[in-house]
Amino acid sequence: MFVTLTVTLAVAALLLAAWCGFAASRNEPTKDWHFIGMAVVSVLALAQLAVGLVRLGRGEDPAEGGVIFVSYLVGAFLAIPAAGFLSLTERTRWGSATVAAGAVVLAVLQVRLWDIWGGNGA
Repeated sequence: MFVTLTVTLAVAALLLAAWCGFAASRNEPTKDWHFIGMAVVSVLALAQLAVGLVRLGRGEDPAEGGVIFVSYLVGAFLAIPAAGFLSLTERTRWGSATVAAGAVVLAVLQVRLWDIWGGNGA
């Protein structure tokens, strides 16, 4: 997997989690700025999805199999949009907490994707 992109996405997800977690601690729902942050993280996840699929298309194989790898890629891509949608339906502090939780899940998925690819960053 493309190590720089994976690390960048994990850090961005953790920053989003901290930001939305702070908003939840202040009893604030998600605001427009949070959605901009979610969009940035989602674009990074889309780039990761594209890079992963291109690498699979070029014949490179993940250590634990292509189906599992693609499943995790798609799950990582959908984590933040799903959390963002749920935060729209819950316009209280719990909407911010939902996005924070989704961002933490995305960061954990990055670790798992790196492991599925082989852990060597090739």
